[in-house]
Amino acid sequence: MASVQDINRRIRSVRNTSKITRAMELVAAAKLRRAQVRIEAMRPYADRMLELIAGTARAASSVRGIPLMERREQQTAAIVPLTGDRGLAGPFNGQILRRAFALERELRGEGLDVRWLVAGKKGRSTLTFRRYEITAAWSGFSDEPRYADAQAIAHRLAELYAEREIDRVVVVYNHFESALVQRVVEQEILPIAEDLLETTDEQRREDALRGDFIYEPEPEEILARLVPVYLETELYRALLESAASEQGARMTAMRNASKNAGELIDTLTLAMNRARQAEITQEILEVVAGADALTQ
Repeated sequence: MASVQDINRRIRSVRNTSKITRAMELVAAAKLRRAQVRIEAMRPYADRMLELIAGTARAASSVRGIPLMERREQQTAAIVPLTGDRGLAGPFNGQILRRAFALERELRGEGLDVRWLVAGKKGRSTLTFRRYEITAAWSGFSDEPRYADAQAIAHRLAELYAEREIDRVVVVYNHFESALVQRVVEQEILPIAEDLLETTDEQRREDALRGDFIYEPEPEEILARLVPVYLETELYRALLESAASEQGARMTAMRNASKNAGELIDTLTLAMNRARQAEITQEILEVVAGADALTQ
C-alpha cells in the first residue's frame, strides 16, 4: 500500500491539474461564445450567396467558359481536412482524420488519385507521420479564422482546379450543432454542385412573379466574378464551423477532465484516510506490544 505522503502528493498533483483543466474550460467557453456569434452571422450571408449564384446560373445561357464550373472526367480528387492547431479537444481532430482516410479509401476504390491539402497543425502532423505527400498546408488560425485565411485556401484550390491538376475538391470538417454535438461532414466544393444549376418548379414560379431581370454586364460575366467569391465564402463558413466545433469539443473535454479529477481526488482521499488509519492502528499495536513486554 502506498504511504500517506505518496497519496497526499498525488492528490496535490491531481488538484493542480484540475485547476488547469477548469481554466481551459472557461477559456474555451468564452471563445465558443464569440465563435457562435460569428458563425450565426455568417450562415445567412452564405445562404444568400448560394441563392445568388443559383439565380445567376439559371439566367446564364452557358457556363462552359467558367473554369471553376467546368465538369470533366474525374481523375484526381483533393481532400481538404480542416483540423485544429492544438489538441486537448476530445475526438475533434481524430474524427475528422478518420473520415478523411475513409474518404480516401473510397475515392481510390473508384480509381481516382488523391491529393492532400490540410489546414491545422494536427492534420499536417498526422499526414506527415503516415508519410503522405502534402500539396499544401495552412496553420495558425484554427481558433479564430479570418476571411483572408479562407481566401488563401480558395485561391490555391482554384489554381489547381483551373490548371487541371485536380478534378474534384472535398472538404472534411466538423459542422457545429451545439457545444455538445459536432457532426463531421464532407462537402464537395469543386466543381460547383449541379443542383445549383437546376431550376425547380417553385423557382420558376418565383421568377415568373418577379419578372425578367436585366443583367449588366451579362450573366456569364457576373457568374465568372461570383464563383471565386462563392468558393471563398463556403470555405470561410467551413472554417468558422470548425472553429466553433473545436471550442465546443475542448470545453466539453476539459469539463469531463475536471469531473474525472474530482472523482480521482475523492478516491485518493479515501485511500489516504485508510492508510493513515492503518498507520495509527499499527502504532497503537506497537505501543501495546511494548507495554506488554515491559510488564512481563
